[in-house]
Amino acid sequence: MKSRLNYLSVTIAALLLSTAAHAETLRLAHESSSNSLIQEASLLFAKTVAEKSGGDIEVQVFPDGQLGDEAAIADGVGNGSIDIGLGGVVDPIDPKLNVITLPFLFKDLDAVHAFLDGPVGKEVFSTGADNGFHMLGALDSGFRQFALTKGPVNTPADLKGVKIRVPGNPVLLATMNALGALPQSIPFGEVYTALQSGVVDGTEPEMRDFADQKWYETTKYMSLSNYVWTPNYWFMNNDRYEGLSDKDKAAVDEAVVETTAWYRGKLADTYTEVQKTLEGNGVTFNTVDQAPFRDMVGPVYAQFGKEWGDDLVAKVRSAAAGN
Repeated sequence: MKSRLNYLSVTIAALLLSTAAHAETLRLAHESSSNSLIQEASLLFAKTVAEKSGGDIEVQVFPDGQLGDEAAIADGVGNGSIDIGLGGVVDPIDPKLNVITLPFLFKDLDAVHAFLDGPVGKEVFSTGADNGFHMLGALDSGFRQFALTKGPVNTPADLKGVKIRVPGNPVLLATMNALGALPQSIPFGEVYTALQSGVVDGTEPEMRDFADQKWYETTKYMSLSNYVWTPNYWFMNNDRYEGLSDKDKAAVDEAVVETTAWYRGKLADTYTEVQKTLEGNGVTFNTVDQAPFRDMVGPVYAQFGKEWGDDLVAKVRSAAAGN
């Protein structure tokens, strides 16, 4: 009897080792910090995929730009060296995805999420397959603000001629030009040094990034403008996705839905805590009247209407307003 139990134990152990050895491994990369809400969401996604796939899929998470910056991550997912990416750079997928980053498009986060979950949002995110990508969705990178080293922004005049770091998003660059600023496209990892050395006079950050990267050590003014909402686009190599079994595709898809719902539920409390932390580190906040800034961004809509199609821009603008 004892030998039989030993035999069964060895057999079960061998089966478990065999299952682990044959598990699919998916590499997920992002540039956010390892203590960010994006990282928490990525780890939750990995855990949920493992559970729902019955251990058939293991998701390895690489934060902090370990596999490159956002542009490199997008390129890596496209060529298959990375399986899943999160980030704000989507030109390798389809530049038209940037339509949802047009200035003053959304009133608040509820409007953002209603758009993303609605028919026009799903239509926008259906792009990418022809270029080798499967769009999983988007996690909020969030509304972006104005943060200067020398004082608050109250009117557009406070931005005129000011050197502001802007990520490599063509809409954000065009918007800053329209507002009279001098946008500087500086890699994410170099922003702290650029602020410290005076290469730039400020940033237009999402508040969590501002805190995580400790930009508050050099920049003590944050002007809440919500001038643009940007996503952490969530995408997967299309061939890798299509190569999964139906069961494992369902595990990935369900994990995306559950992770997105969890992440959205954390945002309000997270922003409250982040603002308290920043205020505790000497950052002064003010709220910007959007109206005079809105009046200046018409050329941005005209520019990208010509580039992507006036019909697409009009459709997105209407849906974003809840129409």
